[in-house]
Amino acid sequence: MLLVGLTGSIGMGKSETARMFRTLGIPVYDADAAVHALYDVGGKAVAPIEAAFPGVARDGRIDRGELGKRVLTDPAALKRLEAIIHPLVGEAQLAFLQNAEASGAKMVVLDIPLLFETGGETRVDVVVVVSAPADVQRERVLAREGMTPEKFDAILAKQTPDSQKRERADFVVETDKGLDHAAAQVAAIVKALDGRAGEKWAARRAPHD
Repeated sequence: MLLVGLTGSIGMGKSETARMFRTLGIPVYDADAAVHALYDVGGKAVAPIEAAFPGVARDGRIDRGELGKRVLTDPAALKRLEAIIHPLVGEAQLAFLQNAEASGAKMVVLDIPLLFETGGETRVDVVVVVSAPADVQRERVLAREGMTPEKFDAILAKQTPDSQKRERADFVVETDKGLDHAAAQVAAIVKALDGRAGEKWAARRAPHD
């Protein structure tokens, strides 16, 4: 099964690009959605995060805004949070991959915002980077509720620069030219990878000596 890593900096249009892969029938693992589930009522991360950062759990779920205030500018706090979250996200990703393979999928997309920052590019076969010019990115992000220039700059400082991501990508999807243009790029990527996915699937299914 071919593992396609999909990534991109904040505001680049990665979520919309992921939906385009889904529309073409490719299973997509959403790391952000997995984290949201872990933070929500009944999520495995609620109790350990509240223990590490008292007061961030409200009504049985993690208040992401309050948690963000605690960790965004505190590297030590961020490391404590990552030590809690990363193993739990890994469990969710493994379950997704097992289910996808059991269903006969030849290709899956792993939608991981911090793919390069966590070394995740070494665990996938192909990397797709979603990108847009810096001014477009900034306009999109600052239009979000609760976002400030200072918060945006703090987030960017923790992400691999877009130029470096583009250099390290196997494919780049440009999202500043309209949805149809982006969708055409995604379709071309899937077509290009389809043969590789079939070859890898056959190799994995071939009998071993």
